[in-house]
Amino acid sequence: MRILFIIFFGGGLGSILRYLVNRWVAGLVTSAFPYGTFLVNITGCFLIGFLVFFTERFGPSSLNWRLFLVTGFCGGYTTFSSFSFENIQLMTNQHIFTLLLYTLGSIALGFAATYVGIVLARNI
Repeated sequence: MRILFIIFFGGGLGSILRYLVNRWVAGLVTSAFPYGTFLVNITGCFLIGFLVFFTERFGPSSLNWRLFLVTGFCGGYTTFSSFSFENIQLMTNQHIFTLLLYTLGSIALGFAATYVGIVLARNI
């Protein structure tokens, strides 16, 4: 139960920061391009890359910090960071077919699932 609270708290903080960054960027830039989400996704990718390898330096004693920062905070801030990091791991481990399948499948099926969800919601 303690681990779930650690992840929950980190995720809440990440979600709040995502909201604040999006509002801040929306106040600076008026455009059809989603600059706020773009900034969150890119900074989230940097953060997950940095935090995963930074916390590994401290071994098992850093598990709670890793759960709070990587799983919780980065997960709440952006799931794109997890997607990006998993793809880097697949590339590093030379699982190129799996990398391509995961990337293309996530994008194509993600768009399709979003569309189906919209259509279903409109027809209820």
